[in-house]
Order: sequence, then structure tokens, then C-alpha cells
Amino acid sequence: MADSVVPVDEFVTDEWYPGFRPAYGHAPFVVEPFGTFSKEDESRFWFLDFHWSRGLTPLGLLWNEDGYGWGTQFAAELMPLPTGRGVAQRIAGTHTYAASIPVNSPQEVQRRMDRMRRYLPGFLHDFESTWARHVAELDEGFQYFRGIDFRSVPLERLAPLLREARAYHRRAFEIHFAMMYPLLANFRGFCGVCSELGIDSDEIGKFLQGYDTKIAETDRELWRLTRAARSAGLETVFAAHDPERLNAELIAAGGAASGWLAQLTDFLDVYGFRTEGTADVALPSWREDPTPVLGTIKTFLAGEHDFDFDAAAKALHDEREDAIDRARSQLTLREQRIFDAALASVRAANFRWWQDDHNFHIDLRAALPLRWAALAVAERAGAQRPDDTLFLFWPELMAVATRQGSIAGFASIIEARRQYFEYWHERRGSMPRVLGTIPEFVDDPIMVEIFGLTRDYLAVTRAARSGAVVHRVTGIGAAKGTARGTARVLRDADELYRVLPGEVLVCESISPNWTPAFARIAACVCDGGGMMSHAAIVGREYGVPTVTACALATAVIADGDVLEVDGDRGVVTVLRSAS
Repeated sequence: MADSVVPVDEFVTDEWYPGFRPAYGHAPFVVEPFGTFSKEDESRFWFLDFHWSRGLTPLGLLWNEDGYGWGTQFAAELMPLPTGRGVAQRIAGTHTYAASIPVNSPQEVQRRMDRMRRYLPGFLHDFESTWARHVAELDEGFQYFRGIDFRSVPLERLAPLLREARAYHRRAFEIHFAMMYPLLANFRGFCGVCSELGIDSDEIGKFLQGYDTKIAETDRELWRLTRAARSAGLETVFAAHDPERLNAELIAAGGAASGWLAQLTDFLDVYGFRTEGTADVALPSWREDPTPVLGTIKTFLAGEHDFDFDAAAKALHDEREDAIDRARSQLTLREQRIFDAALASVRAANFRWWQDDHNFHIDLRAALPLRWAALAVAERAGAQRPDDTLFLFWPELMAVATRQGSIAGFASIIEARRQYFEYWHERRGSMPRVLGTIPEFVDDPIMVEIFGLTRDYLAVTRAARSGAVVHRVTGIGAAKGTARGTARVLRDADELYRVLPGEVLVCESISPNWTPAFARIAACVCDGGGMMSHAAIVGREYGVPTVTACALATAVIADGDVLEVDGDRGVVTVLRSAS
């Protein structure tokens, strides 16, 4: 049906950015290379990925080549994933669209299913030790780069460092998806067991909640810093200044502020190697720019109460055990044995726990060594701006690093690309949420559980495409409860300081850098995200009513609207329009 097809014509081009058309074999790939849209892509289903709402710079597109493309396809072939061969990506302007790569042959699906069944038991049995080995490998690599003073490395040494940093980046995402796919496959198998036993699907997420992660640990430390700032009498300083000015104002204040800044430095030494977005080389770490940390503490101080992590952890634990007891109470002894065995498997290899924990070790820091090396090249090569090299593609950057080209020779194209990036950044809000042919359903577990591309999500997008009136915003009731509040519609995490206590956060979706906001918001509403998305996990852990996979929330809801968010039914109602 024509109503189910969103044209790709506007985005068809063979140019990735002004002045760059990749040569054949520009980057290796497993199944399908990353690239721009062609008219033939219209026959497939593509969704706008919520992780990179700013868009990606030329060097940032290494993520699509080495992380998203190579990583998912490598892992889907390794296990293998029965019905899919990973994820393909296309770029529209500077924004990433993704599509699953299907396995169309029934015979091949069966062969891959047989291989997965042989692979999965060993993976699940060794999950804890396997993840520990991977964490040790990732930490060892990261500490190697931390030990390098990039400010003093001569230009000729930076080219090999760039290659090492890119290899580390790629390896990190091989690990990422090689862990994610089997964990998701096991989780979906558990969901199937629960369905056969007649267990309410809304209860399943509770069975896996209440386990500590590095992201939760970071949040607790942010609150410790907040209490220390209050004890030091710094509330008036934080209240009087925007986040961008706070570091300078605290330095100027001296006295108690100096002691608090020393505590901030200690915090950043441990938790500051993370960015305000996923796998984006253009984003500084908290250590480079502590503005996000200071902005978060500013809003924490504006609230009347601290978040009680101990009480929240106990509530999650009690709710988990009560949910398990209720589920078992409705089963026969034989069914209990089946349930207990399946539950033991998903708790031992707990995707919900891993989904948060891995972000600390991979998503939020894997691109930093690339960033440090690229910025060092800009400084040594005499770039006009410190981040000029982020607007070069890999072969261009390597040409500068090896003195086969000068940064001055790229000056005009860098400026053109900066303007191109800003143009597409401004267009983000109007970008189509999907492109190509909208299907009845998708099979890939990442698409369903992480991005929330459920049958209902796809039905809403088809209805909107056909011109049907959407009377209410509906999605997945990801975290239970009902709340009312004023909508705060955000595009980027760096605007989080705008969210006031008691407001409703409305966004495309969230990643770990959005987590601190959940200690002060009344509810959360997301365009995307499934039951195992970060928004769903954090919403349940903080007790914040959350509705995900709404498809159209950021298009329908305006900043300042008064909302009612029903996390039980997955319904969002505009009670009063801001206009």
C-alpha cells in the first residue's frame, strides 16, 4: 500500500558529506556496508536511530562502519541469529537510519536455529566469567590510552595511535553485540516460556530488576556530591548561574567551593570517562568538560528531597520477589520446575543488568581514545579550531597525521562540513521517524526489545502516514504508575538541566547519560524503546511512570503541555495544551 511507504528520494545521494565520496572498499564489512540511501532502499524498512539526535560528524561515522555495522553483523553471524544477519545503516544528512538484514530462506533459518541452540547453553553457562574477561580486556585497553599524554605526542607518533584507537573501538563493539544478541535471544526465550505458562507479560521485567550496576553506582556518587555541595553552603552559587558558568564561578568563590571542587576532581577521576551520548567521537568526556555534572547537581539541589537509593533498592528487591512468588503460585509443580529453570537462566545471564553495566565499559567511553588522538592531530598540525579533525574522514585524517596532506588544505571543506552538520542538526525534529516500506512486524530482537519496534509501533506509524487522526499517544507501559506534570520536550541530553523537579521528560528515547534526570522527573515519555531499553529499565528502578515506543510523542506533545502519563496502560494524555 502506498500509505505504508515513506519515500527516500530526498536523501538519495552518493556523497556522505560535502566533498567526500568513499572509494570502493572504504571500510570492511561482514554482510552489508554502511552508506547513503539509494532508491532501491525504499523497499526496505528503516527507522531513525534515537542514539544520535545531534547527528554524526565525518569522523563520528566510524561508529556506523566499525560499531553498528561491523559489530551487529559480526555477532549475528557468530551465534548466529536465526532470522537476521545484523543491522544495516544508511545516512540521511548526518542522521543514522537502521534496518535489520533478514535471512529469507526457511532452510537457512533452520540451520542457523540449530547452530544457535548448540551455541547458547555454553554461552549462558560461562556468561559471568566471559563478561569478566571482556571487562578486563576493555579496561586494560582503556588504561593504556589513559596513560598516554596526547598533548606531548609528536605528530608522527599519532598515526599509529589512531590505528590502535580505531582497533580498540571496533573490538569494543564486537564484544558489545557478541554479548547482546545471545542475552536477548535467551530473554525472548524466557518470555516465550512465560507466555506458555500464562504469566502476565507485564510482570516479566520485574523478575530481573534490583541488581546493582556501574551506572547506578555513578548516580549514587552524583547524589553524594550534591549532599556535599549543600553541606558546603554552595546552593546559592549553583542557583545563581547557568551550568556553563558554574565551574568558573566555583573556582572564583574559593573557600568551601575549593574543597568541594577537589571532591569533584576525585569523582571525575573514577566516573568522568564518559560522554553525554553513545559512541560519538565529537562529544567530550565529563573530565574534559564537567558542565553536564554541574548542571545535574544544580537541578538536584533545586529539589526538596534527596533520592533515597537504599529505599529504592529495597522496593525493587521486594517487588521482584513478590512478582516471582505470585507467578509461581499460579503454576502446577511441573510448571514451577519449568519456570524455575528458565528464570535461573535469565537471572544468571541477566540482560537487564548487563544493559546498564556494559554502558560504563563500552558505549560511553569506547570512542574517547579516537577523540583524544584526533584532537592531538589537530593541535600538532596547526588546525584553525581544536576539533577540525572531527570533520575529516578517516583517510583524510590519516593523510594529515602522516604528513601526506596539510590541515590547511582541508580548511574550506571543514567549514562547509560544519555548516552542513549544523543544518541537519536543526532539521532533526522534522526528520521522518521511519523511511521505506513499513512492515507488519520485525523479527530482530534488538529492534523489538531495545528500539521498541513492536506491531503497535508500526501500526501507529502506518496510521499517521495514511492521514488518520491520532487521538491519543499510546505505547508500551514500560514502568508502572500514573503521574501528571508539565512536559519538557528535549532533543539532546545536554539540555537536561532544563528539566525541573516534577516535570515530564519527553524525548526520542534515552541512554545512560539521561539517567540522573529520573531522580527528579514525574514521568518519562519516549518515541522509541522496548521493554529492555534503558528508559524502561531506569523508569522501573527509579519508580518513575514511563511509556516508551510512542512513535509520535515528540511530534504531538509540545514543551509546556500538561500531561497525564499512565505507565500501567501505556497511555499519554494531553490535559492542557501550552498553546
